[in-house]
Amino acid sequence: MLRLTILVVLLFPMSLPTADAAPASLQAGAAKYNITPRKFPVSMTGSFQDRQAVSAHDPLHARALVLKSGDTSIAFVVCDICLISREIFDAAKQQASLKTGIPVSHMLTSATHTHTAPTSVPLAQCHPSQEYVQFLTEGIAQSIINAHARLEPAQIAWGVTQEPAEVNNRRWYVREGEIPTNPFGRKSDKVRTNPPRGSEILIKPAGPIDPAISFLSVQSAEGRPLALLANYSLHYVGGIPPNQLSADYFGEYARQIKKRLGGDETFVGIMSNGTSGDINNYNFKEPRPRAAAFERVIAVASVIADKTYAAVKNLKYRRDTEIVIQERTLDLGIRKPNEEELVYAKKLLAAAKDPDRLTTNEVYARETVNIDQGPATVNIKLQALRIGELGVVAIPCEVFAEIGLEIKQKSPLKPTFVIALANGYNGYLPTPEQHGLQGYETWRSSWSYLEADASVKINQQIFQMLNQISD
Repeated sequence: MLRLTILVVLLFPMSLPTADAAPASLQAGAAKYNITPRKFPVSMTGSFQDRQAVSAHDPLHARALVLKSGDTSIAFVVCDICLISREIFDAAKQQASLKTGIPVSHMLTSATHTHTAPTSVPLAQCHPSQEYVQFLTEGIAQSIINAHARLEPAQIAWGVTQEPAEVNNRRWYVREGEIPTNPFGRKSDKVRTNPPRGSEILIKPAGPIDPAISFLSVQSAEGRPLALLANYSLHYVGGIPPNQLSADYFGEYARQIKKRLGGDETFVGIMSNGTSGDINNYNFKEPRPRAAAFERVIAVASVIADKTYAAVKNLKYRRDTEIVIQERTLDLGIRKPNEEELVYAKKLLAAAKDPDRLTTNEVYARETVNIDQGPATVNIKLQALRIGELGVVAIPCEVFAEIGLEIKQKSPLKPTFVIALANGYNGYLPTPEQHGLQGYETWRSSWSYLEADASVKINQQIFQMLNQISD
């Protein structure tokens, strides 16, 4: 079932403006809110086992950008969290809307997917603190409220540059006999995720990469840097000191782009996660030497910030633009286990030595039982928006790179980029063909459960939305 809410606001005619129909002047405001936990230790998402962080290596933030043109306002928020549920985002949007008047459907909220952030949603064996969930919800809302309060006349520009060296597809075809038994007791996978680097078993990657760094740059009317929202399809970098929280390269990029642009203390740099469900930073064919803690994070952020800055210097800014946004919800099926898989899962769980610290296979067994007992469908939220000729798409999943590439290629808006992990969390989003190859990202669990055709159905709606908002 498709639920559609069309939110299309044309702020001026598509023809050239006249004295009687001048385009609306742009306003912008940006803010960041510190969402680092106030109490330690805290559970960290990003592993099958519950890791406890005892401190923060660097601060975590909810970074917000509000744009207003005429009577229409939109808000972007990117949070230094691994994943955030739709319930948390919806609650934060409601709080922010009451204070700002921005409709909740005009708010695009997302998580970066750093693997060194507090748990906000129960996943595997990681459990959130309800106190922190409330703090996070209020922090997301406050970032929007603060950004809205800073609205001022602004000018805007956007662009795309490329950095292919820092993104690698992590799903590989490997030599026969080199794929281990999967958690369901089968050797049916045709690809291997994160195989040994530099190994002779490697044949070729099972999918493409997206090397694009897309960005939206915002200045005051006088040319003072206000914010820069970037998008790159890189899962995360890692190499963080043990038992510490970190915003990973997303936070480091924000700090470095601020320095390059000469932003003052009110400037907000923002890096959003693109379509990186099957992408990471490892070079599998030519592995790099081991690096010190945080060294790779700094290196990756530096390269991407340098590329962004070089492109930003050539931009021409505009003070008038139009904003069009559309939001839809879509019901998708959930992949259910068969009887044989249930029997296997229950047998593993019955033999578990420590129910409070399950092995990886036992974790998947519990996931199998839970999904069998859970609902048959799930409702997800999609968004598409246009700022001038720029298109932005929001999908609540860890989206595979080839899906994002298709959206960019077929979108009538040039450029277009995709913000993943947006407005909720609905696990990995492979293509039907990648489902056929199986492998980690397809293994049924609460982080991979959508029907095999989900990407096709999502893209059908995305293309409809993009075509409608581009008319």
